[in-house]
Amino acid sequence: MAEYSRIAKGHVTTLTGGGTAPINLPFQPQTVKWWNFTASTSGGATGYVTKGYWDVSMGQGAGVYDVVTAGTLAQVAATTTSVLGGGISTYAAGLSLQYGPTVQVVSISKANPASVVATAHGLVSGDVVVFQGLYQSTTTGMQQIAGMPFTVTVVDANTFTIPWNTNQSGYTALSGSPSGALVKKVLYPSLYFPGTSVISAITTGTTTTIDTTSAHNLVVGQEVAFRIPTIWGTYQLNSLPNVIIPGSPIYGYVVAVTDYNTVVVNINSTGYTAFNSNQAFASFPGEQFPQMVAVGDVNTGGVQISAGSNLYPSPYAVPFGTTQVPTINGPAIQGAYVNNTSQGFIFGATVAPTAAQVIYYEAMLPDLSVN
Repeated sequence: MAEYSRIAKGHVTTLTGGGTAPINLPFQPQTVKWWNFTASTSGGATGYVTKGYWDVSMGQGAGVYDVVTAGTLAQVAATTTSVLGGGISTYAAGLSLQYGPTVQVVSISKANPASVVATAHGLVSGDVVVFQGLYQSTTTGMQQIAGMPFTVTVVDANTFTIPWNTNQSGYTALSGSPSGALVKKVLYPSLYFPGTSVISAITTGTTTTIDTTSAHNLVVGQEVAFRIPTIWGTYQLNSLPNVIIPGSPIYGYVVAVTDYNTVVVNINSTGYTAFNSNQAFASFPGEQFPQMVAVGDVNTGGVQISAGSNLYPSPYAVPFGTTQVPTINGPAIQGAYVNNTSQGFIFGATVAPTAAQVIYYEAMLPDLSVN
């Protein structure tokens, strides 16, 4: 029996530097049509792409599109052209993390937040990266943070910041493009969420505020546990041991979500040891990161069904800022882990070269393809 064709439509806004974020769909399309609403309604300008088409047989990154080559659309008709790179690409995020190409780290400052220079890094705010080889010398550098996932805030084409305080005695500024100092993008960082978050700061008190290096994706009502090695401080938050009921883990509940990487839990941490992110360079071999872990079952937290909401809302991630990215799951309630193995497509910077433009698209997976 033939499978019905699957069609999805929607709109997306282009990023700084062109292109778009991944567009999650419940399938990998074999054809994509698009219309640039901003370029078309504004009359267009030289270099504006107004509409286009992609078929899987063209190859990944290809596309046929109309581009304004001179003047405006009111004066000169757009010219049809094609591209073999920077067009439409499909993706399917697997069961483990995938990474982009490595980029040389030129420098990392001692600052809060730390500023990173990596020439032509190709990142946008909200991307997640990991570092490796952060040696300024054999005995100095920032190798303590190598391997941590960091959500970046882009400053310009060569500079971005990460949410970590390197302006401490344990860290030595990197400069001069140290050999082996590299950074790479995590392509699909939220395959499973909320999952595990690396902690960057803790504020103790009658409730406890946790800052994380990347999106925690928690919602109010969820249960969390902590795994904090003693060297990082605030180890009293750890789920075991429970001195009152031995063998019973201590969990906290999320009572407020401040932003994508800050959350408040209901644990009274008054008098607990202060969190210490000032780790010595010599301590990084065998270092274990401080972690907050989502626990519990599908009854904790979740997406509310109420008047005016979708009848079957799928869980969503909040990778950066306040932007909610729906998953391909559903209907489901967010619990300890949501499987967000993703698929869909991406507009490249050649067919969507101008920032902050709205593109409407129609993506299709036909039930029959004839070459």
